[in-house]
Amino acid sequence: MTEQLPKDLGADFAYTLDGQDVGEIEYESFSADRAVIKITGVSIHPGLAKDKMVNAAHLAAKIVQTLPQATMTPEVTDGREGFIHVTDMIGGSSEMEIKLILRDFEMDGLEAQRDIVRQVCAAVQATEPRATITCDISHQYRNMRYWLENDMTPVDLARDACRAQGVEPVSVPIRGGTDGSRLTEFGTPCPNIFTGMQCIHGPKEWISVQDMALATELCLTLIGKAAQGSGNSTG
Repeated sequence: MTEQLPKDLGADFAYTLDGQDVGEIEYESFSADRAVIKITGVSIHPGLAKDKMVNAAHLAAKIVQTLPQATMTPEVTDGREGFIHVTDMIGGSSEMEIKLILRDFEMDGLEAQRDIVRQVCAAVQATEPRATITCDISHQYRNMRYWLENDMTPVDLARDACRAQGVEPVSVPIRGGTDGSRLTEFGTPCPNIFTGMQCIHGPKEWISVQDMALATELCLTLIGKAAQGSGNSTG
């Protein structure tokens, strides 16, 4: 189905409005995988547990603690540094599930993170063979730069439209992903445009009405420039 996406959209390129500061025209995002670790211990009444119980919660704690806490978590990384982020821990002494997201701008960095997670699981498994630990890592999205750098036309159009509004465009790597990351990967190039949102995903998240209005004006200018530059094609 994903191979049909460009045809279904009927567009040469598209844009998402999911950026932050005024002037941001972004064409680079994280590459992303998710990991799900499942731990099955040995359950028994705690009053009879000596030399019999294997506490899955304790093993989950060991896994999290063994991951690179000081060098590879969101709270200690910035810029182009990737991270391994534990998002959820669910379960109890019998069974536990740990959910993680893996993020890096380059595929070799993402592969290194996969290896770290698998190695940590294997190391903790080796300490307790009576338990069962599985690690499933799956694809989420990829850095849209891999495709957009081959044809920067939609990025250049957005930059020109930004300058026409009296704002100097800025392109910074997104420490996250957008729907445009997926759309670009599926064949419809899709850079990202600012909206004015601040404190993203936090309890004090807010957005500037003035910046939203400027983003709207930019989109109208962009449509005009795309029409002038693309003839009969659509964007």
